[in-house]
Amino acid sequence: MRGIILAAGKGSRLNGTAGESPKCLVKVGGETLIDRQIRALRRAGIDEIAVVVGCKAEMVRRSCGHGITYVENSRYAQTNSMYSLWMARPLLFEGFVVLNCDVLFHPVLLSDLIASKHENALLIAYREADQAPFGDEEMKVQVRCGRVREMSKQMDPADADGENLGIVKFGPEGAAELVSIMDRLIAAGGVRDWAPRAFRELAQVRPLHAIGTRGFPWIEIDFPEDYQRAVREILPQIDGTADDGDLDMPSGRLPGTPAHAEHGAITAELR
Repeated sequence: MRGIILAAGKGSRLNGTAGESPKCLVKVGGETLIDRQIRALRRAGIDEIAVVVGCKAEMVRRSCGHGITYVENSRYAQTNSMYSLWMARPLLFEGFVVLNCDVLFHPVLLSDLIASKHENALLIAYREADQAPFGDEEMKVQVRCGRVREMSKQMDPADADGENLGIVKFGPEGAAELVSIMDRLIAAGGVRDWAPRAFRELAQVRPLHAIGTRGFPWIEIDFPEDYQRAVREILPQIDGTADDGDLDMPSGRLPGTPAHAEHGAITAELR
């Protein structure tokens, strides 16, 4: 299985938080987001890693160094994440896990996803009972019998069971189906679509299983307030448990089940 990191974007909504660097080079705890993801992939046993670059591609290459396969999306300013993933399609057919570069997450989440018995699966943060309703920014997911039924930002929040983390895996057959779907969508002009549009299409023809976060911390960094929360709250939770060798569930739940507030689950509110 190969790891694919989508890192072509500029991150303009961070309003200078990244300085002159692209989004993937934002530093959290003295380490860039993409370096943390590469380390998490290698820790999970994935050594074949590809990074889709775009904005300041050479800067990203220098930061990530050797031992990485680079795919360049020179149209990054006119396209979106599905196009970046489609650019890497020759690398996908043996199975892969794809990560959005702007996600800071506890490494056990990636391990859970990869270890899942399901060929095709995504990580989902189930909505807590006391959590504020999702807004327009979240990639909302509807789950039925453990499988993704719908996924979009436009979904009625009342119909959403949780939020997509932006970390998804596909086995060889699922990968081949996904490439076919992306070929069709791109040919139809969908170059500015998010990658989850293709994931949603795949879920209509193949099982795409939902793997819960089990309360482990994560956050997607889109805005300055996300970055501040990542540094102030999420990173201490990750660094306090990620390297101590104890990767037990924080609340004793079975893998892939929704977290509940009464068990002290940690869920990052992104707005």
